[in-house]
Amino acid sequence: MSIYSSARLRTVAIILLILFAAYAVIAVLPAPKNYKGENVLLADGDLPIIVAHRGGRDEFPQNTLEAFYNAYSIDKNVIMETDVNLTKDGVLILLHNELLDGTTNVTGLASDWNYTDLIEQRVDFGYDNPTEDTVLAGEREYFTVDGERRLPTDVSYPEGVEPRDTEIYLATTLEELLVAFPENRISVEIKQSGEIGLKAVAEAIRLLEKYDAFDRVILASFHSEIFDEFKRLQKQDLVPDEFMYSPGIMGIAKYFAMMTLGIDSLYLDKIAVLQIPMEEYGFNFATKRLIDVAHEHNLAVHYWTIDDEDEMRLLIEIGADAIMTDNPSVLKKVLEEYK
Repeated sequence: MSIYSSARLRTVAIILLILFAAYAVIAVLPAPKNYKGENVLLADGDLPIIVAHRGGRDEFPQNTLEAFYNAYSIDKNVIMETDVNLTKDGVLILLHNELLDGTTNVTGLASDWNYTDLIEQRVDFGYDNPTEDTVLAGEREYFTVDGERRLPTDVSYPEGVEPRDTEIYLATTLEELLVAFPENRISVEIKQSGEIGLKAVAEAIRLLEKYDAFDRVILASFHSEIFDEFKRLQKQDLVPDEFMYSPGIMGIAKYFAMMTLGIDSLYLDKIAVLQIPMEEYGFNFATKRLIDVAHEHNLAVHYWTIDDEDEMRLLIEIGADAIMTDNPSVLKKVLEEYK
């Protein structure tokens, strides 16, 4: 072996030794507390919290105030999960897609409609229409359960609360949701992207300030520019320490990779919760280790969207903090098995 080759091997060995030593040090470093305060998104006790996905979209028309009252009647500690879009006149309404086609009797982008017109024209959000790429693709269909249409009057409302309308499901605003449920935790996904998405974030922050709701509302988005905006607001101290948000796909992937490699002490994103599926791209996220490591970081772990009873039981047994479901009544029944 030449002197040159021998020197090169020694250099490689030294580099590998340094990397191994660095890894060994990183692996034993304590996990940082990514969320600094009391994390209200952790399980309330030994059992996970019910999260009503879009209000429990298999029980009442999704993202309507009536659906959330139904979820509240099932469990008063329920976390309300919803999606918001900004209208032309700057109001955040509860709506999963940017188009109104899928759940109403009108069409078009929410951003092309004024909220005032939605109300004045009595647009009905009680539909479950066939769509292709969120565009209406067939005859409109009312939301039904077992073939029966459910009306706003079918909801079990709290004492003193009357239906907004006896026949249709009116547009619901994020502000209405905050006011109707002043004690409940609420998860809000910003659906729009780009400039209008950033305006939606600004309006959401305004409402959280108005109702002093930073300590009970989580913001989320799958759009990178929206997630970056959350981080910017936090870094520049434009939101209080209680500000809570969850990462998008890339943030989840980063946490999972670091956790798997044992270098999660380098995971420093100041999020409050991981909102994740049980499995994605062949990777299993439904593990006790993933949850335990997250807890070391003072992070909650919420799983979506779980409607199968056996999957609910698995998540309960590995210590999930919350389970998001379209059927809060079913999850409530499963949770009762463990009491």
